[in-house]
Amino acid sequence: MLTIVGYARVSTDGQTLDGQQAKLKAAGCEKVFSEKVSGAKADRQQLQKALRALNAGDVLMVTRLDRLARSTRDLLNVISSIGDKGATFNSLAEPWADTLSVTGSLMLQILACIAEFERKLIKTRCDEGRVRAKERGVRFGRKPKLTPHQVQEALRRREAGEPMTEIGRLFNVSHSTISRL
Repeated sequence: MLTIVGYARVSTDGQTLDGQQAKLKAAGCEKVFSEKVSGAKADRQQLQKALRALNAGDVLMVTRLDRLARSTRDLLNVISSIGDKGATFNSLAEPWADTLSVTGSLMLQILACIAEFERKLIKTRCDEGRVRAKERGVRFGRKPKLTPHQVQEALRRREAGEPMTEIGRLFNVSHSTISRL
């Protein structure tokens, strides 16, 4: 038997879930999972509970897409999880996002293609920027804990047989840092 599971979310304690919960109940949701947490947060406990409550043939419903996800990638990941359970997805404010319909599935696949294209563009731009920065002499990674002079002194002391823990204390770093020189 088909079960409609609702998910409602607001970002702050000052906001209320009442409006979303009422709309979801009116749309036929038998159970509504609600939480007050940022949509940017990946680990949303009530969303995870809602997903676990789904069985094959069930529907996860939200009042608006932005209540479910903050990014296209996040939305597609959640919808993929819903599909993996044999369930479907529906948004009351965006009827085109109904994965039970052929049009809704097509729209979400188009979104997935656009998101993948966007990720590749961003990666290409970042890679190009990194190359240009290296050409300008920019160094990446954490700042070295020791100056070149300190490295030389630490190596000299190591070769002289001084214990690495003592050398580390002298330069205020761990013995592991000294051992990696």
